[in-house]
Amino acid sequence: MSRGTLSNEQNITVFIAEDSLIIRERLVAMLDELGGIKLVGQAASAPEAISAIGQLKPEVVILDIRMPGGSGLDVLRAIARGEPAPLIIILTNYPYRAYRKKCLAAGADFFFDKSTEFEQIPAVFEQLRQRGTERIS
Repeated sequence: MSRGTLSNEQNITVFIAEDSLIIRERLVAMLDELGGIKLVGQAASAPEAISAIGQLKPEVVILDIRMPGGSGLDVLRAIARGEPAPLIIILTNYPYRAYRKKCLAAGADFFFDKSTEFEQIPAVFEQLRQRGTERIS
């Protein structure tokens, strides 16, 4: 599995896979404030997310664990095999150690608790901007 590179010259393309409209709206507002980011799509279910991410090939995916039609882990496993694989940020209300371990093992780059770590997402994008074509590890 190879990870994609991020362009210094273009906006970072992002896809949000989250079943909560309120959380999606909050993420969209946060990403708009950051600038340098292009939201290429959103999905509220696992099958919709897998299909759209495969077509749109975003550089970054923000992904929930619990979604209708399957789990975020199903989405993660499907998209982590893609070429190039996107950078994957798990954002969940289920921050259990077992979930974290499974997600990171399946290819997630970050794992954040919605209730206590939501505000760490801008720092990820700032690091991406600073590193340009390098990936965060």
